[in-house]
Order: sequence, then C-alpha cells, then structure tokens
Amino acid sequence: MSDTIEKVKCLIIGSGPAGYTAAIYAARANMNPVLYQGTQPGGQLTTTNEVENFPGYVDGVTGPEMMIQLQAQAQRFGTDVRDGWATKVDFSGKTHKVWINDSKEIHAETVIISTGASAKYLGLPSEQHYLQTGGGVSACAICDGFFYRNQEVVIVGAGDSACEEAHYLSKLCKKVTMLVRSDKFRASKIMEERVKKTENITILMNHDTVEVIGDGQVVTSVKALNKTTNEEIDIPATGFFVAIGHKPNTDIFKDFLELDQTGYIKNIPGTSKTNVAGVFVGGDAADHVYRQAVTAAGTGCMAALDAERYLASMD
Repeated sequence: MSDTIEKVKCLIIGSGPAGYTAAIYAARANMNPVLYQGTQPGGQLTTTNEVENFPGYVDGVTGPEMMIQLQAQAQRFGTDVRDGWATKVDFSGKTHKVWINDSKEIHAETVIISTGASAKYLGLPSEQHYLQTGGGVSACAICDGFFYRNQEVVIVGAGDSACEEAHYLSKLCKKVTMLVRSDKFRASKIMEERVKKTENITILMNHDTVEVIGDGQVVTSVKALNKTTNEEIDIPATGFFVAIGHKPNTDIFKDFLELDQTGYIKNIPGTSKTNVAGVFVGGDAADHVYRQAVTAAGTGCMAALDAERYLASMD
C-alpha cells in the first residue's frame, strides 16, 4: 500500500477560476502543485458561451476558452494538471489524505479545495437542450442578463436569490415574468416587496414550468402550467433563468470540515482557512453570495498565499 502513496506539497482539488488561479500562485511560489480537474474540468464556466465581465477581455471570451487559457497559464509555471476527482478524504491527522478515483492515495502537506457548486435545474429535456446550445437558458442573471437587454425573459424561483436576480433583470429587460411554483415566496419580506413593486416584473404564483420552447437553437417562449386552473399558457421570452439554488460540491468533506446548513465550507472571515490547519478553500465551494469568476479567482489567490504562509510556518 505504501508504494502507491504519493506525497505532495500542495494538492488542489477542482479546477475553474479558483483552482487554476491557486495553481498559478502556488507554482510561482515553488510549491509544486498537483491539480485534479474534477468531474467537470474548467467548472461551471465551461457551460457559459460568452464571458464579458471578466477584467482584461475587452471583446469578451467564451467560458471554455478562458478555462483553457487559465489551465495553460498554470501549466506554464509547472502545475501538474491531472484528470480525475477526489472521492474520499481523511483530514483527521497532521497528514492530509486524499483518494483519487477511489484508488490512488495522496498525502498532501496542504490542500486547496476549489470544487465549486452546481446550479440546480428543473431537469426538463428542453431546458437542458437550450442550456447546451447556449440559446437562452441560464442559472446566472448577473453573468448573462446583459445579453437580454430590452427583451422579455422568464425566471423561475421563489427565494432571495430569485428575487434579487429578477430585480437585476428588470433593469435590463423590457419585461420579466417570475414563475413561483407555490402560493408563497420563500424570500425575505423585503425582497418579496421589492419585486412586487417593480413595474416590469409580472409574478405568476402557483405556476410550474412545462417546457422551454424554441427553434432548436434559441429560446422563443416558455410554456407554464397554472396549477390552480390547470390552464397552460405560453409566455413569449428569449431568455429563461433558473434561480432555484446551488448545491456546493462538498459532500466528501462533511466529516472533517465545518459546513453551513446548505453545505458550503465555512472559512475564517478574511482568509481562505478552514477549521483544519493546512486545508484551504477558494471559489464557489465557500461562496454562496457572489459566485462570479473574478471573485473565485481572487479567493484562489488567497488560498495559495495562505497555503504558502502555512508551509513557511511549518519549516
């Protein structure tokens, strides 16, 4: 068994802006980082066709292209980027143990977690189709709302995030139709009142999304069911936004790291440090507020710097 154990100075679990940025900083600090890309190399951003709000890209960039560039930059400085994902960890001792693909065992002096969070979707075949084509389905109004200026859109959700995103879209779009699946909001009263008072937001309570309709490439309308009357309606829309929450990809850490009630990793405020010395977190695995590529990159930088200082303190 000991022959199969690999010892590394810095192990980065997960890719995306946080993981790759952490790798760039760690590699430049001679920490010889090993990065496992996870089940979705490049993270959530690989599902985004256009990224126009990341500093430095004057003409914008596609999500996949940005991730290829970040990976290449990390590798340029010596990061060992590998396929595979962490399936088990043991942070109970001084040595941080991580198993890759249920087989390979790694002992790491420091671990940087950048496993991200996955947006929840309704699971409709039509929703998934237009998500894949980049033709009008999104789980991030702040990321993609700009592309729907002066157009009509639909958003589904009932919590604070849904209300916040609906309000954000109302400043850009001609009309926002909000589908709430039950007879009441889950949002705070102040957020509920804000959307109710916004003139170009139409709220349809007790409505389920039946289908996202389009021409095969782009969305043209959304079919919804009024659960009170059993009547189906077609709502003209070029964009369909899903705001029913995110699930952080943190299940394998729950026995060792402090998580909040939703599953996000708790970090010591102002740092990337977790409750386990030598284990750090960056990106959406800990961030349930901003969830932007640029903030993920920033916390990836923090994680690498915190890990470097931790190693220096151990010498």
